[in-house]
Amino acid sequence: METKDRIATKAHELFLRYGIRSISMDEIAAHLGISKKTIYQSFEDKDSLVEAVIELEIQENMHDCNLCKGQSDNAIHEVYLAMDMVQEMLKGMNPSIIFDLEKYHPKAFRKMHEHKNDFFSRITKENIERGIEEGLYRADINADILSRFRVGTMFMILAPDVLLSKYNPAVILKEMTENFLFGMATQKGTELIQQYKQQRLKATQ
Repeated sequence: METKDRIATKAHELFLRYGIRSISMDEIAAHLGISKKTIYQSFEDKDSLVEAVIELEIQENMHDCNLCKGQSDNAIHEVYLAMDMVQEMLKGMNPSIIFDLEKYHPKAFRKMHEHKNDFFSRITKENIERGIEEGLYRADINADILSRFRVGTMFMILAPDVLLSKYNPAVILKEMTENFLFGMATQKGTELIQQYKQQRLKATQ
């Protein structure tokens, strides 16, 4: 792995765990066992490093979402696989990261926001269209409106006041996701959702 990629990968790990503002360039250098000067040879400043980290996160998100889509048996299964992926991510994510990004690194925040409105909205819309074709979601729903609604509510989970609330973010995500699915589902889809819920319940017992 090239030095620039190593730096971005380690910064990504540290930012997720501790937040962006609390991690300095000196600390990133110390974790990598390199000098701060070496970091500045690859990145002009912390802003440019944060942008590289966001790009890395975007690429990982796209890869994971496409993997969920490719491995799924149906549209509802795809949503459950994606939910598992996000729940795993939330386990190690510092609640301050979105606040830090928006307040101190607006360019990187806009990049993430554009990714949300482009890729996430598109892949969610494709899932809804797939579910309609499979007879799992109702044919009378508006895929464009519901995909935007879904993405908007998903990102609400990452807001600091939600992450710091009395409810576990993974529990909030599960509640929102299953109610979203039930709202779109046909009878066939409802039966499948119940089946996946039972499978997950048994797996935790």
